[in-house]
Amino acid sequence: MPPPADIVKVAIEWPGAFPKLMEIDQKKPLSSIIKEVCDGWSLANHDQFALQHADSSNFYITEKVGKSFSTILAESTKIFAQNAQQLHERIQSSSMDAKLEALKDLANYSRDVTFAQEFINLDGISLLTQMVESGTERYQKLQKIMKPCFGDMLSFTLTAFVELMDHGIVSWDTFSVAFIKKIASYVNKFASDISILQRSLAILESMVLNSHDLYQKVAQEITIGQLIPHLQGTDQEIQTYTIAVINALFLKAPDDKRQSNLCDFLIQWHSLQSIFPLQHVIRAQRAINNEMAHQLYVLQVLTFNLLEDRMMTKMDPQDQAQRDIIFELRRIAFDAELEPNNSSGSIEKRKSMYTRDYKKLGFINHVNPAMDFTQTPPGMLALDNMLYFAKHHQDAYIRIVLENSSREDKHECPFGRSSIELTKMLCEILKVGELPSETCNDFHPMFFTHDRSFEEFFCICIQLLNKTWKEMRATSEDFNKVMQVVKEQIMRALTTKPSSLDQFKSKLQNLSYTEILKIRQSERMNQEDFQSRPILELKEKIQPEILELIKQQRLNRLVEGTCFRKLNSRRRQDKFWYCRLSPNHKVLHYGDLEESPQGEVPHDSLQDKLPVADIKAVVTGKDCPHMKEKGALKQNKEVLELAFSILYDSSGQLNFIAPDKHEYCVWTDGLNALLGKDMLSDLTRNDLDTLLSMEIKLRLLDLENIQIPDAPPPIPKEPSNYDFVYDCN
Repeated sequence: MPPPADIVKVAIEWPGAFPKLMEIDQKKPLSSIIKEVCDGWSLANHDQFALQHADSSNFYITEKVGKSFSTILAESTKIFAQNAQQLHERIQSSSMDAKLEALKDLANYSRDVTFAQEFINLDGISLLTQMVESGTERYQKLQKIMKPCFGDMLSFTLTAFVELMDHGIVSWDTFSVAFIKKIASYVNKFASDISILQRSLAILESMVLNSHDLYQKVAQEITIGQLIPHLQGTDQEIQTYTIAVINALFLKAPDDKRQSNLCDFLIQWHSLQSIFPLQHVIRAQRAINNEMAHQLYVLQVLTFNLLEDRMMTKMDPQDQAQRDIIFELRRIAFDAELEPNNSSGSIEKRKSMYTRDYKKLGFINHVNPAMDFTQTPPGMLALDNMLYFAKHHQDAYIRIVLENSSREDKHECPFGRSSIELTKMLCEILKVGELPSETCNDFHPMFFTHDRSFEEFFCICIQLLNKTWKEMRATSEDFNKVMQVVKEQIMRALTTKPSSLDQFKSKLQNLSYTEILKIRQSERMNQEDFQSRPILELKEKIQPEILELIKQQRLNRLVEGTCFRKLNSRRRQDKFWYCRLSPNHKVLHYGDLEESPQGEVPHDSLQDKLPVADIKAVVTGKDCPHMKEKGALKQNKEVLELAFSILYDSSGQLNFIAPDKHEYCVWTDGLNALLGKDMLSDLTRNDLDTLLSMEIKLRLLDLENIQIPDAPPPIPKEPSNYDFVYDCN
C-alpha cells in the first residue's frame, strides 16, 4: 500500500554524523518536525535549530501562511538572528583571513530573504557601505602585497550588497554621494577584475532605475564614453551589464538630455568600429544569451524612440526653414539653379513651374506640398527621410523621380505620397514611441551597423516600393495594394534577422512580387482545399479527438515544467523560478533557482507545491494581481500579454510572466484544461487547424484523384412496394 501523499522521505544531514532518511509528515508544524529530527540525534534545545536546503541556495525552510506561521517564524528567527549577528561581528574582524571568509559566507547567505531581513535589522547595509566608502582605502594599502585577497574581499562585499538590496527591503535613496563615487570609480579601476566590475555595473544600474536623485548623481560620475570600452572585451556578462547601464541612463534621462546622450553614444560606438568591430557583441561566434538579446532589444527601442518627436511634429506651412527642405528636394531632382526674374509676369510662371515640379515629385497638394506633412504620424519624420535619401542616395533619388515623371499620370509611383505612407508603415513595424517590453528579446543586428540606420532602412524600402510598383504595373488606384505587398516583403525579410543592411537588401531582392504571389497562392491553397461540405462534416466529427490530443500535449508540457524569470526593478540574470505539474496532474511544484536550467528540474528540488484542487481560477493580463500594482509593468502592453496568475484559497496567488507568447499559451491552455475549461489560446487554434488539416489529408489519401461532390447524393424515391423485405419470423 503506498504511503499517504503528505508523507515524504527526506535525507537530512548533520555535521559529524551519518545522514538519515526520515519520513516527514507535511501536515505537522515545522517545529514538531525539527524536534523529531533533533531527537533522532539526541540534540537538545531544538528551538535553536532550523532546516536548511543542502543545495547551492542554502535557503532556510520556513512555514507557509496558515500553518502557525508566527510561532514557527519566531522560533526560526532565533537561528537567522544568530547567524546574522555572528556574520555582522565576523566581517568586522581585524584578521584579513577571517574577514574574507565571513564576507564569502555573507554573500552566500544574503540570497535568503529571511536571513537578509535579520542582517538588515542589524544595520548591515550601512556597515557594508561604510566598508566600501572608507574601508577600501585601508585595503588598498595591502593590495600590492595581498592583491588576490583584496580583490576577493571587495567582490564578496559588493555581491552581498547586491543580494541584500535585491530583496527590496531597503530604499535606494538612502545612499551617499561618497558611496556612488566609489562604485563608479570601480568601473574604471577594476576593468580587469570581472567579478568587481560586474557587481559595480549591477549596482549602478539599480541606482539609476530605482531613484531619480541617484540617476543625477550617477550621471555626473559615469559617462557613456567610460562605459563603451567595456564592450570591447570578450566577456558577454560584462557586455550585458554595460549595455544595461547605458539603457538605464537613457531611460531615466530627461527628454532633451536623452537625445544628446544617445547621439553621443552612437557616434562613439561607430567611431570605435576600426578597433572594436560589432562582432565583439553581435557578430561573435558564440550565441547571444537571452539577457544580452534583451538589452540589445531595449537599446534598439530607445534608439528608434528618439524619432518619436519628429514623427509627431506637424509641418508649419509658414516656417521658411521647413519650406526650404521641400525647395531642396525640388532642386536636387530637377537641378533648378536658374530662377526666373522677379517680375510680375515671371511670378506666375514660377508658380506654374513649382506646381508642375511638385506634381512630378508625387505630392498630393501640388500647390502647397507643406500641407502633406501636417498629418501625424509620420509628420516631419517623412520629410527628414526624403531629404536624407535625396542627399545620400542622390542618383537613386533622381532616377526614381524622373522615371515616374516620364510615365503616364495613372502609372506613376508618387514619390512624395509613397515616402509619407512608407515612413508611417516603418514606424508601425518598429513600434516607434512604444515602451520596451520587459521580456522581449527581438532585436535586429542590422540596425547596429549604421549610425543612421532608420534613414538607411527607409532608403532601401523606398527603392523596393518603386521596384514593386513597376512589377505590379500598378496605377494610382492600386496604391494601397502596393503598400500591402511592400509591407509583406519587409516583414518577411525582417523575420530572417539579416546581420547587415546589405544582407537585408539582398533578402528583399529574392522577395519579388512574383515570389510573394507564389507564397500567397500556396498558403491560400492550403486553406481552401478543405472547404467543401463533406470535408467540413468530417472535420466536425474528428475535432473532439484532436482537441483531446492537444490537451494531453499541453498537460505533458506542464509536467516537463518551465523556467520563469523573476521581474523586478532591475533585470537580474540570476533570479529564476521553476514550475511544473506532477505526473499525476494533481500538484504544481515550484521553487527558486540559481540559474536557468539546461533541462528539466526534478520535483524534489522544488521547495513549494500547490494542489490543483485548491486552484480557484486562472486570470490573465490586466486582471492579474501583479499587473494591478503600480510600476512600469502596468504600462507595458507586451508584458500584459504574457502575464497570468493562479488564484487559490481566499487570497493566495501565484503570479507568472511567461518567457514568450508560446509558453504563455501552453500554460494558460494547460491550466484551463486542468480546471475543465476550454482552451482558447491562439496556439490552440493554430494547432487545431494544422492537426485537422494533416488528419484530413491522411484520411483522404485513398480518394486521390477522385472528385468529392459538394453535396451528398440525393436520397432515392421510396419503392412502390416492400415485398423484397424478408420476414425473419
